[in-house]
Amino acid sequence: MSLRPPGAPCTPRGCVDPGAGAAAVPPAVLRLAAVGVLLCAGIALLPLRRRIPAGVVRGWCRWLVRAAGVRVRIAGTAAPTGGLLLVANHISWLDIPLLAAVRPARMLAKSEIRRWPVAGALAARSGVLFIDRDRPRGLPGTVAALTGILRGGAAVAAFPEGSTWCGRAGGGFRRAVFQAALDAGVPVQPVRIRYVDARGGPATAPAFVGDDTLLASVWRVVSARGVTAEVEVRPAVPAGCHPDRRALARAAQPPAVPLREVHRTGTHGGGDGRGHRE
Repeated sequence: MSLRPPGAPCTPRGCVDPGAGAAAVPPAVLRLAAVGVLLCAGIALLPLRRRIPAGVVRGWCRWLVRAAGVRVRIAGTAAPTGGLLLVANHISWLDIPLLAAVRPARMLAKSEIRRWPVAGALAARSGVLFIDRDRPRGLPGTVAALTGILRGGAAVAAFPEGSTWCGRAGGGFRRAVFQAALDAGVPVQPVRIRYVDARGGPATAPAFVGDDTLLASVWRVVSARGVTAEVEVRPAVPAGCHPDRRALARAAQPPAVPLREVHRTGTHGGGDGRGHRE
């Protein structure tokens, strides 16, 4: 089981159009301040997280995305209760609260997130499960830990593409995380995330790709106008329906972006093969 998936070809220069529908500086600053206030409030309430109803957590996550100036639309089936593996395609740091807005879960993320300002502290204290990509031999232990959490009736959220894409195209799901769902005997909840502009086409401002920095990406998001996050909760894949992790990953993979959509919005930028892997 490989811990190092191929990096996405996306880069800020090749794929992201930061000037599309940019807002004025004062509204962007207000949005940034609102995001900061919500993050600080979340950190302050972390000691009480086990007592906070799931509905409150989902609402807080939606408001966090909304505070950044991004509208949220969640549609589809309700996520089941009990042990559950939530998986989604990966475009932006916004994907994390969006997935938690579907169902609060223990997040599986790259170890570098610990160093993110404010958000890193929030992630560490909220029980995020970190993967050290420089220690491939630790992957079986990570899978075993995930299996134990799932068997205990909790939800785990992951981005099996292993690297962020700009949203005009996506990568295949890596199989390792699905082994935990098989071993624990729990269903898999596929979620598809899209960011669209006011005309309904792919919005690239939220993309967090290549050598992008978190601060640059956050500023680009709060400066954008007319962006909507569309979250499609697809039917859960029941436990025991697939014989191995390859088949399970294939069943959970969201539909590919139509080629006509990629061509309408521009060509996929070439890159240095680096992506923000989580």
